[in-house]
Amino acid sequence: MNVMLRRVAALVFQVLVLAGGMQVVCAHDASTAGKPFAEHHIALQISDGSQEKQKLVLSIAYKLLEVYGPDSIDVQVVAFGPGIDLLRADSPNRKRVDSLIEQGVRFNVCSYTIETIAKKTGKRPTINPRAVEVANGVPYLLSLSEKHYTIIRP
Repeated sequence: MNVMLRRVAALVFQVLVLAGGMQVVCAHDASTAGKPFAEHHIALQISDGSQEKQKLVLSIAYKLLEVYGPDSIDVQVVAFGPGIDLLRADSPNRKRVDSLIEQGVRFNVCSYTIETIAKKTGKRPTINPRAVEVANGVPYLLSLSEKHYTIIRP
């Protein structure tokens, strides 16, 4: 989409929001599409607990922002199963995750996985408070796919 068309779309969006006609829709869409005018929509799956895979997901997210610019790409990371280790509050990658969040990357963590761990251990794992809990990781990925996100599993 060229720059002029993007500006017109953004202006129309602002007018509709100011008029109140899209307030409910925008609130709903924000849960799955943080950047509705982005040209590219990517979901990175992390279901592996290894540090190597976690670092790879973070590196890919950084590279996508670098290549496309934070306004042109919507990147979401979806963590489930052992992959939620990336989003634990005491993760060795916490600073990198927080830096990516500040640049617009959304980190989603599977609530089902968290509850399963809590049942097995008697203690709910402490998750990065900036991560967004989604009910189930895999169905959430499917919903993103249906919204034309490209799913990548490094």
